[in-house]
Amino acid sequence: MLIDLSHIIFDGLQTYQGLDAPVICDFWSRKDSEKFYEDGSAFHIGKIELVANTGTYIDAPFHRFEEGEDLAELDLKKIANLSGVLIDCTKIPSREITASLINGLDVNGKAVLFHTGWSENWNTEAYFGNHPYLSEEAALILKEKKASLVGIDSYNIDNSKSKSRPVHTTLLGAGIPIVEHLTHLNGIPKNRPFRFSAVPPKIKGLGSFPVRAFAETLETNE
Repeated sequence: MLIDLSHIIFDGLQTYQGLDAPVICDFWSRKDSEKFYEDGSAFHIGKIELVANTGTYIDAPFHRFEEGEDLAELDLKKIANLSGVLIDCTKIPSREITASLINGLDVNGKAVLFHTGWSENWNTEAYFGNHPYLSEEAALILKEKKASLVGIDSYNIDNSKSKSRPVHTTLLGAGIPIVEHLTHLNGIPKNRPFRFSAVPPKIKGLGSFPVRAFAETLETNE
């Protein structure tokens, strides 16, 4: 079973406060294209003006570090068909996700996804508010345990109310891509193995871009 974990991008969507919303329009409308063909064919070619950090997107190391891997350099082994670990954070007592939820877990080479439930606020003012985020200690544990990718269904994996970004710095500095603004993580069955993919276009000189993130649940021998 495939589970779509991405938000829909539409004209005017605001993903992050202070960043421009996408503009989606026609480059060629079907009617405009008719004059180029003799057999009644008509085609639509769209045009989009897009800030890279829009919708559900991936951060490559280049997003934080000039010398880091950009989107074109990301190894598919880091972002596609990864064994997944889903961590339920929906009942934690504070907004900060601590290392205690990771201790004892095998995350080596895996996609670690934090389910906070915050995506329920998507496309509302509440989404930009006091969102869940990872602690620096949690990021250091993920680095130490050699996670392959880390994702979250929240506004930012760091505390956006602070002027520091220790989680981005720790993970991207270790070559661990980050996927933010995931959704539908509650659709991944608990205690069932799954694989995760979040693959962006192969673009040189960019450190972030929207992805179609999804999980594939696997059959068990039970």
